[in-house]
Amino acid sequence: MNISKIVITGGPCAGKTTGMSWIQNTFAQRGYTVLFVPETATELITGGVAPWTCSSNYEYQKCLMQLQKEKEAVFERAALSMDAEKILIVLDRGMLDNKAYMTDQEFEDVLDYFGDNEIELRDSYDAVFHLVTAAKGAEKFYTTANNTARTETVEEAAALDDKLISAWTGHPHFRVIDNTSGFEEKMKHLIKEISNFLGEPEPFEIEKKYLIEYPDIDMLESIPNCEKVEIIQTYLNSSEGEERRIRQRGSKGNYIYFETCKIAISGLKRIEIERRLSKDEYLEKLMDADPSKRPIRKNRYCLMDGNQYFEIDVYPFWKDRAIMEIELSDPNEKIRFPKIIKVLKEVTQDIQYKNSSLAKIK
Repeated sequence: MNISKIVITGGPCAGKTTGMSWIQNTFAQRGYTVLFVPETATELITGGVAPWTCSSNYEYQKCLMQLQKEKEAVFERAALSMDAEKILIVLDRGMLDNKAYMTDQEFEDVLDYFGDNEIELRDSYDAVFHLVTAAKGAEKFYTTANNTARTETVEEAAALDDKLISAWTGHPHFRVIDNTSGFEEKMKHLIKEISNFLGEPEPFEIEKKYLIEYPDIDMLESIPNCEKVEIIQTYLNSSEGEERRIRQRGSKGNYIYFETCKIAISGLKRIEIERRLSKDEYLEKLMDADPSKRPIRKNRYCLMDGNQYFEIDVYPFWKDRAIMEIELSDPNEKIRFPKIIKVLKEVTQDIQYKNSSLAKIK
């Protein structure tokens, strides 16, 4: 059984409802059992439970988070009981959406109340797809008439959209679908991104890599849409033409673990298969580490800039340069580099800048 759990998020009037219909039609035809978890905030507000009816926004957010947790657990339990080979659980907003509606202190208090940490909540989902509000780039189509729980003006919707992007920045598979084309093209873009993630028809990635000047770390850490992630990457013994690695990923003492297998196809395309590990599984697999390679430690800065998601890797052994990567859904997609980054050259095909090469013990 293959169960994938994805979040569809976005600002008000972004097209989530229509997107859900497209997802159902597309992936049911591809053999998926598609389960939808409804938006919890809308359920509560239309039922009379809202920030303005509860004693405080903090108390309301506790109610929302508790119901969200229970709903997700129920859908996951139901999925495990189903006689299906491929199951896609689609959430209309996830846990980190709630961060955009709270102050930093309220969010910390809610996490403390439930004994949660932000890293595990954010990365508990396999992928996150953000649909940009019509208030950014398609203002004439902006309306709140299709959802009585929404009252935002165009300006408020745009600001909220930015907060939602900031809340999810740092997730290992986060994609933003904007309004640069018509609405139907926007939906097609969403389906293409989900298809690429699910590996339909095959689990490939298209990644470009650049050597950059050592970035201004203080500036990066001051940007709302930039999140620092600590990574330890260990290479395992692998067959010819295959790359196996395990990764510890997180920050502030909170980590999650992954195993990745990559097989080159041609050019920029590679088959990539990734699965989540428990801490015990991770520690067990460390025993199969490739003795010819050292673990790679790096700080990764996940930067959302112009709706493109860049990953800037800063290594402890370099003080004058760093590596920046971007994953694309189309090899011809135009890249708009962040203004704060100075690109030295593309190194996508340069083997000396691969992590597996940097890990080699000389």
